[in-house]
Amino acid sequence: MVEPNALLVEMKGITKSFQGIKANDQIDLTLKKGEVLALLGENGAGKSTLMNVLSGIYLPDGGTIDIGGTRLSFRSPNDAISAGIGMVHQHFMLVPSQTVWENMVLGLPDLPQILPKGKIISEITAISKQYGLEVDPEAIIWQLSIGEQQRVEILKTLYRNAQVLILDEPTAVLTPQEARSLFNTIKRMTEEGRGIIFISHKLDEVMEISDRVTVLRKGKLIGTVDRENASKEKIAEMMVGKRINLDLDKKDITPGEVVYSLSQANAISDRGLKALDQVSLELREGQILGLAGVAGNGQTELCQVMAGLRKMTSGKLILKGKEVTDSSPRELIDGGIRYIPADRKGTGMVSNMDVRENSTLKRYWRRPVARGVLIDWKAVLKHALGIVKNFNVDTPSVETPVRNLSGGNIQKLMLGRELSDIPKVLIAMNPTWGLDVAATRFVREQLLEEREKGAAIFLISEDLDELMSLSDRIAVMYRGKIMGLVEDPNTFGIERIGMMMAGTRIEQVGGGL
Repeated sequence: MVEPNALLVEMKGITKSFQGIKANDQIDLTLKKGEVLALLGENGAGKSTLMNVLSGIYLPDGGTIDIGGTRLSFRSPNDAISAGIGMVHQHFMLVPSQTVWENMVLGLPDLPQILPKGKIISEITAISKQYGLEVDPEAIIWQLSIGEQQRVEILKTLYRNAQVLILDEPTAVLTPQEARSLFNTIKRMTEEGRGIIFISHKLDEVMEISDRVTVLRKGKLIGTVDRENASKEKIAEMMVGKRINLDLDKKDITPGEVVYSLSQANAISDRGLKALDQVSLELREGQILGLAGVAGNGQTELCQVMAGLRKMTSGKLILKGKEVTDSSPRELIDGGIRYIPADRKGTGMVSNMDVRENSTLKRYWRRPVARGVLIDWKAVLKHALGIVKNFNVDTPSVETPVRNLSGGNIQKLMLGRELSDIPKVLIAMNPTWGLDVAATRFVREQLLEEREKGAAIFLISEDLDELMSLSDRIAVMYRGKIMGLVEDPNTFGIERIGMMMAGTRIEQVGGGL
């Protein structure tokens, strides 16, 4: 039995500043044994800073931390790990070129010169079965899907016997099935007395999984409430400081002609396996085509093919009646194709470049930015300032490196860059991944606005609720194949879409085409 109300973590008066700006200002937080504490707030509210203090990444300017009733001072992440603190970051901290088991032991003290591989793999396998986190210990990290990599991160904390787990946006790219599996794992961990700090922007999940909710805003503690005494609307108001309408205004639009189509596409993944298997899709003017599927079933490769970043082994791409199968990414950009990748830091942006430079990555060869072989920096500045203003990008200046922006502001900057040229086709993969309530609503409103302007939008998301609310039609993908096309998602139902995501063809579940 877990001792009721026993404190695992008590943080008092935590203060942390960066260049004179207080990211945390006198914040108190407690975590009890066997509970899930949801930590909420908009991007920039101070959640990650507070958790980086608890996990030993940052040294606080003031305040105290007690773990299990003992006052501790963390000078490094190793100190926090030794105290039983484990953190699964939103952007995973894994070495892509190493195997799962090698990542498990990386950084552990007192390792022998020759690692006992068999013993380590056996221990990982036992833990993975205990918590329902199945993964191949000998798989190389870069070959795993995002969902599988998250399992590795959680296993890594359990392998190190963490009693406090900090999960930063753990379901951001998981399907409902994967999220349900994660929730079952969380339940097993809390039953054993572990405490979970659950950072999320999905209020439905917060209401389901948490025991208490702590809300931060602009570096300050707004309050902590029991989940039973809270509502989504109340929590959203605490986060933003004003009432937010969580409903979207999606207008009825008659779709136009086919703008972009993919016919009988086949492609190979980076692992040398078949990623796309005879995939055919059509994108129409003024319509959002959603794509549902468990992470790692070919969605990334499909987006790359449609953006010109991956060659097909066979198949055709047709843009406005013209074949563009072998076109370069630049040629497709000039043809009106815009792409928002899931990996905003690695693929979507150049982190070391500033806001101004990133805003013009897809137009530096065109006027008015291009002046022959030179760049007109006044035109670049004007363009960047327009994006910052129109898309509410919170940045100290347009000369700020993108790496210094929050995830939500990077996403809004990327969205502004892609939409600033009035795209014919917009390919958006997980566009609201890890965003707060206000930023998520903003991005979704922009997608609906582009739909009203006549853009053909391809929305790939692991958030089924998002797909259901935004999409006019939904295609479902499983192991590189299209299981079917759902013409009316609202009447078809989320349960049957879930069956298709698990490999059942639409003819077998009924409905659709």
